[in-house]
Amino acid sequence: MKKQSFVIMAALIIASTAYAQDEIQPQLLIDLPTAATLDRGSYAIDLRLFGNGGLLGNVGVGITPRFMFGLSYGGENIVGEGGIDWNPRPGIQGRFRIIDETYGMPAITLGFDSQGFGAHVDTLDRYINKSRGLFAVASKNYAFLYNLGFHGGINYSLEGDDNDEDLNFFFGADLSFNREIRVMAEYDLARNDNENDQVFGSGDGYLNAGARWSISDRFFLQFTLKNLFKNGPTGMAREIKIGYFEYF
Repeated sequence: MKKQSFVIMAALIIASTAYAQDEIQPQLLIDLPTAATLDRGSYAIDLRLFGNGGLLGNVGVGITPRFMFGLSYGGENIVGEGGIDWNPRPGIQGRFRIIDETYGMPAITLGFDSQGFGAHVDTLDRYINKSRGLFAVASKNYAFLYNLGFHGGINYSLEGDDNDEDLNFFFGADLSFNREIRVMAEYDLARNDNENDQVFGSGDGYLNAGARWSISDRFFLQFTLKNLFKNGPTGMAREIKIGYFEYF
């Protein structure tokens, strides 16, 4: 009887873990990456709306089951009056998942992302929220409610003209209540963003939180509150993100 109970429990755990992995995982929580990559032959398009009439568009393509590539571009004052302040260059993203998630191991992904968030500060050649640059991230999912994911990583941003080139760390979590509603929170320690505290962060890190509504399996709306700690002079910000996923 004990052996049967053990076998049943083990089967349920394995099934629940597989069930958690069935859901399409986002490549970003809010600003921070997860270990997820797009499926081969699929693509994702999203549009982020931020302060000062800002828009940032991104497209990602799954090249192989482990490798994906993306491009992004945008600027400020696209919505509104007056001249548009375009970003100086497109953002480039690439990531390769080196380890798949198993019952005992998280998925691990190496990547590069040159796209920061918020306004671009031309004098320091950086964004308000620095790009990840080179990064490594691990993700582990569990079948709690619909899906519970934990994510953490390390990154080295190439935006170092502000004389702050420290290694940085980040972590976050997301919880899906069903196929439609997901909430997420993330914390960027911003160890590479405390040298210019009159303009940017003062070393307290950036705490972001948001909610995503998947209107269908292919289309979602996301609402985000950023910088809840009000780190630096910029204060808290609100953003909206619209995304679409499809196969070729």
